[in-house]
Amino acid sequence: MSLRLYDTATRSVRDFVPKTPGQVGIYLCGLTVQSVPHIGHLRSAVNYDVLRRWLLHTNYEVTFIRNVTDVDDKILDKAVAQGRPFWSIAFANKQVLDANYRDLNVLPPTYEPLATAHIPEMHELITTLIERGHAYPAAGGNGDVYFDVPSYAGYGALSGQNPDDMRPPSDGGEPDKRDYRDFALWKGAKADEPADASWPSPWGHGRPGWHIECSAMARRYLGDEFDIHGGGVDLTFPHHENEIAQSRSAGLPFARHWVHHALLNLGEAKMSKSLGNVIDLDSVRAMGIRDVEVRYYLATPHYRSRIDYSDDALREAATAYRRIEGFVQRAAEIVGPGRPKDVPPAFAAAMNDDLNTSAALAIVHDTIREGNTALAANDEAGIRGALTAVRAMLGVLGLDPLDEIWTGGSAQSDLKPVVDALVKLALEQRAQARARKDWAAADSVRDQLKNAGIQVEDTPAGPRWTVGEH
Repeated sequence: MSLRLYDTATRSVRDFVPKTPGQVGIYLCGLTVQSVPHIGHLRSAVNYDVLRRWLLHTNYEVTFIRNVTDVDDKILDKAVAQGRPFWSIAFANKQVLDANYRDLNVLPPTYEPLATAHIPEMHELITTLIERGHAYPAAGGNGDVYFDVPSYAGYGALSGQNPDDMRPPSDGGEPDKRDYRDFALWKGAKADEPADASWPSPWGHGRPGWHIECSAMARRYLGDEFDIHGGGVDLTFPHHENEIAQSRSAGLPFARHWVHHALLNLGEAKMSKSLGNVIDLDSVRAMGIRDVEVRYYLATPHYRSRIDYSDDALREAATAYRRIEGFVQRAAEIVGPGRPKDVPPAFAAAMNDDLNTSAALAIVHDTIREGNTALAANDEAGIRGALTAVRAMLGVLGLDPLDEIWTGGSAQSDLKPVVDALVKLALEQRAQARARKDWAAADSVRDQLKNAGIQVEDTPAGPRWTVGEH
């Protein structure tokens, strides 16, 4: 079964057929770095990371472009309010974003272009649109350039909107527009904006509009036509609708397949800085939730299913992941870590069915139940088979508990023999206390280990220990 994905443009799940066999070009709309990211933003990163990992697993060569919008109205407003350069705000927030991506095991993009680094490409595209009669400089000579929406007959097709049903803004809109539906390609410099937030152009000093940057950067790194354009469902209109209009009007085929993920909501509203209803990665860490558990929480629902955030749901996901982790650790102690390679056919079928991670993780849990049965029967062949299958599946999802990013890498590996020796010494003291029926002393050793983050489990083969609560 080949990969099938829901295409927003056709409103159907259809076969994914790349432009060039064996190669995939993906453009994902990244963040506007006016503030630090919240876990709603991180859902996007995790969802498309899973898509990318599955494509890599199925032997595609993937070029993955994820942009950063580092200049826009909100960033400039904050720069003025805080008396800081706009670029320092963008840079500081991008550093936090990059750290969050790394902490959640999101693969780095092939390239991550900044809007401010691609002004010439935007100028070239805007010039083409003007020459083709699809854009115009504002009559007032203020440096603004607008896209002429009525000039593009297909406007509204992606989002399913009828341009004739669109109503003008109540405040009358911008007087320099020919039509209230037109949108800015280039914004002339304003006196109340930071002086360093503008660039020379054929139409005067200014800065790019939001939509033109993605069309220009996607073309720069993926060519006139590419395979997948991704982003949140909230970007379908107007952002992606406008991208299509300006790209197609410039003669570019643009994206062949549109993949949109659903949002993460807090209450009845999407998580949004402007609404003040956000939860960031540090907030969930303060609840005792580990980064790997956050990734599991974000990856478990189907990417097109809305997530209604709650602390309880996050804790339930963490508990579910700890069960997975517990099996992997117990099995690896008995048969070694193994060399995971092939995923079970049922897992592959779920992933090929519009990236159904919910069904795929059900296969993981089913396999773990089989593995636990093998553990109880001391069936090493069964344990090994279940472990390698589980690790292969979790590796595709970026959730393998034995991955260095989750184990702490070489630093933790170097310390493990030392920690192991110290814990064994404590367990020997506990065993001696139990032998002389000094239950209080035995319990005290176990409680001290627990307080240090060491969980002791008594098994028929003797006590075993793990880090964290299970």
